[in-house]
Amino acid sequence: MDLFLQTLLNGLLQSGIYALVASGLALAVGVVGIVNFAHGEFLMIGAFLAWAASAMLGVDPLLSLPLVAVAVFGIGALTYRVSIRHVLLAPELNQMLLTFGLGILLQNLALMLLGGNTRTVSTPYQAASLNIGELSVGGPKAIAFGLALAILGALYFVLYRTTLGRQMRAVAQNRRGAQLIGINVDRVYLLAFGVSCGLAAIAGVLVSVLLFASPTVGLVFALKAFAIIVMAGLGNLTGVLWASVILGISEALVQTYVPGGGGWSDAVFFLMIFGTLVWRSTRGAR
Repeated sequence: MDLFLQTLLNGLLQSGIYALVASGLALAVGVVGIVNFAHGEFLMIGAFLAWAASAMLGVDPLLSLPLVAVAVFGIGALTYRVSIRHVLLAPELNQMLLTFGLGILLQNLALMLLGGNTRTVSTPYQAASLNIGELSVGGPKAIAFGLALAILGALYFVLYRTTLGRQMRAVAQNRRGAQLIGINVDRVYLLAFGVSCGLAAIAGVLVSVLLFASPTVGLVFALKAFAIIVMAGLGNLTGVLWASVILGISEALVQTYVPGGGGWSDAVFFLMIFGTLVWRSTRGAR
């Protein structure tokens, strides 16, 4: 029983980072209306910036988190201004090719500048743990989960309790209608895409503490974020939370109870995508 509860707890803690990455992707899809295949690369940039702050400046990665988020928000806003805005009215294939190419560009730039080796950070709380009865929680995992929840809470507050959030939701529902009532749609798109990239970078900072930074670290998390938003429904930020928890716990259960579960867990989210698509198509056919 203790093993089962420990497994559930591990999956729940992992779901925090998944929700953070997927919320950023869902924001780009739901508000801007573009599927950003370079989303994982913005996570990678965040992870490397956190590593650089730690290795070169001696700054704790978590303390560098606000600066990293602002920096990558700026990179995302610039990316929108230079490239994304020009394909918003283009066919979806053009949009996908642009963001896919952008992801390849960023990943290869990282490989050229930093090499293919993984980079790790060392923190005083790396080996810390928290005991809850018979259950044990790693210090970094608990901190990452708490920060992820706080940031997601702030995101939901902005979306549902502020003027900017109402503008984003209005643009997501009807771009033309939002323009008619005086909303600057291009500004909303720029902010939404920048925030989307900033959320990915925040997740990257947490990943650098829990795992490592590398040019390809964002790929796995981006794939899982796609799985989550498909399960939740494209652009459905509320559903992202539940889908993230389901994915995190499912992976933890497979890793614990299935022989060779480490390999099988990578297939969990693909099976979830397939099942969700079949379920949605069945509902749509009725």
